[in-house]
Amino acid sequence: MTVVESFVEGVGLAAEMGWETWWALVLGFTIAGAVEAFVSEERMSAVLGGSGWRELALGTAFGAASSSCSFGAVATTKSLFKKGASPVASLAAFQFASTNLVIELGLVMWVLLGWQFVVADYVAGLLLIGLLAATFAVLVPAEWFVAAREHLRSTEGVRDPTCGMTVDPTAADTVELATERGTEYFCSASCKAAYVESRRQSDATWRDRLLTRDGWRLAAKNTLGEWGMLWTDIVAGFLIAGLIAAFVPRAWWTTLFGVGAAGSVTWVAASAVIGVVVGVATFVCSVGNVPFALILWSNGIAFGGVMSFIFADLIVPTIVDAYRRYYGLRMAAVLFAGVFVAAVVSGVAIHYLWSGLGLIPAGGETGGTAPGGYTTSLNAVFTLLFLWQVYVGRIDRGADDTEGEMADSRA
Repeated sequence: MTVVESFVEGVGLAAEMGWETWWALVLGFTIAGAVEAFVSEERMSAVLGGSGWRELALGTAFGAASSSCSFGAVATTKSLFKKGASPVASLAAFQFASTNLVIELGLVMWVLLGWQFVVADYVAGLLLIGLLAATFAVLVPAEWFVAAREHLRSTEGVRDPTCGMTVDPTAADTVELATERGTEYFCSASCKAAYVESRRQSDATWRDRLLTRDGWRLAAKNTLGEWGMLWTDIVAGFLIAGLIAAFVPRAWWTTLFGVGAAGSVTWVAASAVIGVVVGVATFVCSVGNVPFALILWSNGIAFGGVMSFIFADLIVPTIVDAYRRYYGLRMAAVLFAGVFVAAVVSGVAIHYLWSGLGLIPAGGETGGTAPGGYTTSLNAVFTLLFLWQVYVGRIDRGADDTEGEMADSRA
């Protein structure tokens, strides 16, 4: 097969995976956008100050509901931590759950890999959060977290209150908004519009938002925001997976995953370590990891290695560099080592638990979507939903047209 033929085959595989998962992505992002419209960051911060089981559970639940790309999750976690959320609730629970326990990742995993992987993701993910929480409580001195929070507060520049990006107030393209608390700065007009609407509804209850046009318009905008953060990772994940499947011979994978006899402890542990290393090296995050996980599973990695690979999205080099900038080098090293070890341990543990329960599919067996005929129907229905969200969130601007109209008394 020529290079061109392999390339075409790889792109075709990527397109096929994209087609199979389109409806699941739209559904997942729709739910995430709606939840974000009804639960504010301020309310989350207020209940995440402790380090007990309650805060750990709430941080996990808020994270799973506050779906985001890995970079968005890190930015939101930083904000929660700065406002007083405990390390256990924010850095251990919320940050991991908001990328690895979210509904869109589970749906895509179900379509491409099967329900056994989805349930394993949640069980092993909860184990990983518990391991991180225990690490922070027992092994990391409390003074290190105090220093990390002080570092964050001392180095924090002006940031867009909507997306968390650093903003230069003097730049010509920076968007401003005067409020009673002072001037807010935004990286774009769309971020400003989202902020205006969220503040306008800040005093409304979630029931009020659920029953109003503005509430659903905000949910649609949040959904489009999720797409804006994640589409590059998703496209990259499908393309990388498709091209690697087309170009890399199976013999290479057999050698990579051939450490130890198949089924042995050595093989399972090596697969988990390799899974994390590959996850770090590929730079792909969140939902974009799942297509590549399919390639790894189809080519002989242990079941637990697939889980470890998916869990490594929070320690890719660009994310670790963000940790360094936010919390300092020492805390960046703690987060990298903590997630790395916890991902390996969780992968090995879920492998043997699922093996004991007889839940590991036959090697390379994949897929759990509805019968083929339903994929087209589901894609058609959810494409209409997506187009409605684009219309509501980008075209039907409604009250947003009067940009200063947010009675800053609510700000």
